[in-house]
Amino acid sequence: MKIPRAVDRLCHATGLLLVLSGLVHLVVFAVDGGPWDGPVSWRKPVTFGLSFGVTLIAIAWVASYLRVDARLRSVLLLVFAADCVVEVGGITLQAWRRVPSHLNMETPFDTAVSMTLAVGGGVLVVLLTVFAVQAFRHRPTGPAGMALAVRSGFALLMVALASGAAMIARGVVLTRTGHQEAAYHSTAPLKPLHGVSLHAVLVLPLLAWLLSRTPWSARARRRIVAAAAGCYTAAVAAAGLWAVLAY
Repeated sequence: MKIPRAVDRLCHATGLLLVLSGLVHLVVFAVDGGPWDGPVSWRKPVTFGLSFGVTLIAIAWVASYLRVDARLRSVLLLVFAADCVVEVGGITLQAWRRVPSHLNMETPFDTAVSMTLAVGGGVLVVLLTVFAVQAFRHRPTGPAGMALAVRSGFALLMVALASGAAMIARGVVLTRTGHQEAAYHSTAPLKPLHGVSLHAVLVLPLLAWLLSRTPWSARARRRIVAAAAGCYTAAVAAAGLWAVLAY
């Protein structure tokens, strides 16, 4: 059991550093200014640092409720943590260079960074899909409502991964056909869907955990989690409808 606990601590520490990086760049934005939107802005290291940091911490925690071999879980989390660092690092590097991070094929170096981020995104999809499969293959452990929360969270996370892949695919097609500027702006309609669905895997299990600290019955807690999962799913569906209408 020493290896899993050590890996958990490493993931939590790495996640906190990524969150700190996002907060530091929020200060940089406040001092340096510039646009918040667009392919070149301080928004990207801020939002990606915070999002990847929180997601890494969440996955490390939620994975403790999955019935996964301890060594396999450790390997998956270590690779996931390393990939999160690479993704945030590449985005932050390009922000300081004042060039777009994704879909940027202007120079060989920019192309290498962009491709690294794309491959890293593919690795994230594979790793998180493995966790999701395990969540549905074997009932997660934990207090009342946790199994539903974890499964719902991972199901909605798959929506986030699919929307992220769609953004990259659409952008690559536009870039390859000579529409570079259009590629940079093509991802906007899918961003709300991607952002909302991404963090269900933290919000819903956290709710189940908080409810376990209350004196309410197990039946009541399961009902609250089910209602929250339904509301969250409705929010994701609304973001998806907005994306469709925006396109």
